Amino acid sequence: MASESTTETTRSVRERWLGWIDGSLLALVFASVAVVVVAGLIQVSFGAFSMSIAQAWQAVFNPDVLLNPKALEAFFLGGEIPEMGRRSLIVWNIRLPRVLVGAFVGMNLAVSGAIFQAVTRNELASPFILGVSSGAGLMILLTLVVFSGLSAILPLIAAIGGAIAFLIVYFIAWKNGTSPIRLVLAGVIVSTVLGSVQTGLFFFADDLGVVQSAISWTTGSLTGTDWEQVRMVLPWTGVAMALALVSARQLNVLLLGESTAKSLGMSVERVRFALSGVAVLAAAASIAAAGIVGFVGLIVPHMVRNIVGSDYKKLVIGCVFVGPALMVAADVGARLALSPVQIPVGIVTGLIGGPYFLYLMRKQDNMGEI
Repeated sequence: MASESTTETTRSVRERWLGWIDGSLLALVFASVAVVVVAGLIQVSFGAFSMSIAQAWQAVFNPDVLLNPKALEAFFLGGEIPEMGRRSLIVWNIRLPRVLVGAFVGMNLAVSGAIFQAVTRNELASPFILGVSSGAGLMILLTLVVFSGLSAILPLIAAIGGAIAFLIVYFIAWKNGTSPIRLVLAGVIVSTVLGSVQTGLFFFADDLGVVQSAISWTTGSLTGTDWEQVRMVLPWTGVAMALALVSARQLNVLLLGESTAKSLGMSVERVRFALSGVAVLAAAASIAAAGIVGFVGLIVPHMVRNIVGSDYKKLVIGCVFVGPALMVAADVGARLALSPVQIPVGIVTGLIGGPYFLYLMRKQDNMGEI
């Protein structure tokens, strides 16, 4: 009897935690992983140093690197890189970090957008709409144009700028509490003002190199990324993704509306502010690594929602995989479409996101509130 009871309990726990996983989610995960792998292998196969595709792939899967603790420690934790072949060094030390950073940035932006859409109950919400990206962009431009001596800590400054901008949005939206519509309207106001200030700052830049660097940051670029960016974004990505997955139930409750959430015992304002903090953390991590990449946080949750539904247990996991797939594939286009000229990946995501969002707008009768 005890054995049967234990078996029943185990089955109940398994159904509670895994019962919501269905075929559409699994298919989406596998397809996204396949896109990341294929796009990543294409990315590492081309560059200034000539090597065949077979040679590049052999370098990626080189057991002398994959099974070498010292090499992995040097890449992921920093330190002196042990001796290895020229091809392996180029692929692992120069090309592969760009793929990893792209995957982490896509993951962060997609999950951040999904959380903001639940917090505001508005499917048009994203880090752009709520001022996070504009705040980070303004701090970047201020640093490059006015305080150039601080450029060494540019990623940290970008993250702080995004967080401050959202706090301003939250303060403006507060009136005996906040509401989804007030958050969105406050975000639009703050984004517009900060965007105007950003444009004005370009007139004070005398150095063309500074202007080009600023444009690269404000349009999003993975050019020149290395293991330093990987080490910088990885821990924050892990924290943000873990918090987002744990918060899936609260996100689902917020979608029911404030009155329903309060009747279920939720402290709506505290939960909304805490979840917004998770979204800001995820967006800031991506901005710190790659600058301001548009549309990923807006369209990926839509794509995933159309496939797996609105349950945030599925939606967050879908965003964790689809975001990297879109970002890595877009970066391949940014790097190879006009080779040898590399364009910012944010331009490619904009070219993809604009028509897709227009398609959604024409397809759906109602857009806005979830």
